[in-house]
Amino acid sequence: MSIVAIATQGAELQHPSLLATSTSGTIPDAFSGISNDIKQAGYGFAAGARMAEAMRGLGSMAERERFVSSWDDLGLDRFMADGGRYRRRRFAAFEMSANTVARKPHQPHYQSRDYNPLNGDIERWFEPVLDENADHPFLRTVFNVCRWAFTSAAPVADAGWPWHAEMHQFRIEAMTEVVGHPTPEGMHRDGVDWVCVMLIKRENVQSGTTEIFDDSSESVNRFTLTEPLDTVFLNDTRVRHGVTPISRLAPEREGYRDVLVLTFRRNDE
Repeated sequence: MSIVAIATQGAELQHPSLLATSTSGTIPDAFSGISNDIKQAGYGFAAGARMAEAMRGLGSMAERERFVSSWDDLGLDRFMADGGRYRRRRFAAFEMSANTVARKPHQPHYQSRDYNPLNGDIERWFEPVLDENADHPFLRTVFNVCRWAFTSAAPVADAGWPWHAEMHQFRIEAMTEVVGHPTPEGMHRDGVDWVCVMLIKRENVQSGTTEIFDDSSESVNRFTLTEPLDTVFLNDTRVRHGVTPISRLAPEREGYRDVLVLTFRRNDE
């Protein structure tokens, strides 16, 4: 079933997987339906179990745990205008062509206040993604999936290579008496063309509901990424997105939400 077919105004959705029940070693077969949903609804969703099956079929799951463990080594985000100390992250920039992905020299992350009214209009220098993670086969396959999904969802003449791509490793922590804000800027666009959000891990937290607002249909879809590798592919020019605050389930244990975010924009000029 397509996401479009079950979209409802303001409802909490339990999404079916958009991936084929069986996968081969090709991205189009493994991710059948994703590009059509991005075209029709402005976003596509891939459930974690099906995502894992697809990535396994593409030969990219063998060392995933090493990649996942790197979220335990993120630096504190010291650029939070709300004074929060609940977000940890690393950052890297890449150039993506039709066939390759090459890391760029480390650089600041910048967003206009038009897109980020909380932390925009400043250069934010975050700790860099470690080389072994920037070159990890799991990540490189996710890049390849995004390239295929997003170019398939756009007019062929609109590719505009090369693309500027950014990788964000986020950990949002829920403190004992303080909630964590995955998107403290609220419902927003990132100011790019395409966005991929993959859940890496949730530990002892509740809420963290993803909300997607489609300007075309004026509809809101809500669902919660709960399983590792639950993934959302977004057309950032069409939809806005946000995530509700998280809090601890068991107050005595640490709680956090880890995500990988990849963003893409045409022509870094």
